Amino acid sequence: MSDSSIIYRLVEHYQYEQEIKKSIFLAHAVPVTSEDQVHEWLEKLRVLEARHNCWAYRIGQKYRSDDDGEPSGTAGRPILQVIEKQNFDQVLILVVRWFGGIKLGAGGLIRAYGGTAAECLRQAPCAEYIPQKTVSILCAFSDHALLKARIAEYDAQIIGEEFGAEVEMKITVPKNAYTALYDRVLDLTRGQAVIIDTEEAEN
Repeated sequence: MSDSSIIYRLVEHYQYEQEIKKSIFLAHAVPVTSEDQVHEWLEKLRVLEARHNCWAYRIGQKYRSDDDGEPSGTAGRPILQVIEKQNFDQVLILVVRWFGGIKLGAGGLIRAYGGTAAECLRQAPCAEYIPQKTVSILCAFSDHALLKARIAEYDAQIIGEEFGAEVEMKITVPKNAYTALYDRVLDLTRGQAVIIDTEEAEN
């Protein structure tokens, strides 16, 4: 996972456990798409009898971390740095620690939490994440079949169609292909089609 231009997303919940100087560190990596899901998973996975439940998440531009009683910056932040370094998005990592009686020191804690989180992500099943954009295309009925065939060249998926005086196709398209698709639709319809960015329209 050395290509920094590729973003990854977890396929499913994965956990990894290791022992460091008699302390047990159990990492959970969970795919999440909202802060509500983050809170739900934390409630589900927290171990109350463990000494610490430290975590971090990233969902797009939103991210947070929590040291849960460990010295400031020695747990949550190292976990978040692992998420960023391995180019993951839409992920929550919780590392539960059962204290084994031997203090690790600040440096040892950073290595333990960061290392456990990193190994968990390395082993977890994942897939390349391609951000999508949702748009609507309004076109004449006579252009519908042609557009429907050609937009597939841009990995666009039709998620809805409405037929009236004209046709409205609601589609998702990879964000990095949107500009090319936009230009192609206007070209094919001689500038007659209307493309509505539904994300911008909702804001």
